[in-house]
Amino acid sequence: MSYKDKKVITIGMVSELTGLTERKIRYYEERKLVFPERTPGGTRKYSFLDVERLIDIANKMEDGMQTFEIRKMEQKQLRKKEVRDRMLRGQLNAAFNLRK
Repeated sequence: MSYKDKKVITIGMVSELTGLTERKIRYYEERKLVFPERTPGGTRKYSFLDVERLIDIANKMEDGMQTFEIRKMEQKQLRKKEVRDRMLRGQLNAAFNLRK
């Protein structure tokens, strides 16, 4: 796991890093655009990748996109990546005569 994946940043720090209000960050969570972890006490923890993602989401919103459009676009990109990964695994299996 990369340091960018570790969920260690509090919502207050994310707000400072992104310029977004804590309310806006929670809204993006409600809209299923970002997925912080929760500590046993309920504190949200974000990763550096989440920070980058929130900045990207804010830029898209500023450009006029709606949250459902962003989510739909990201789901489409994820499906494309899954297909690419399956194709690559198939090519590697064929090239090296590997079986699942």
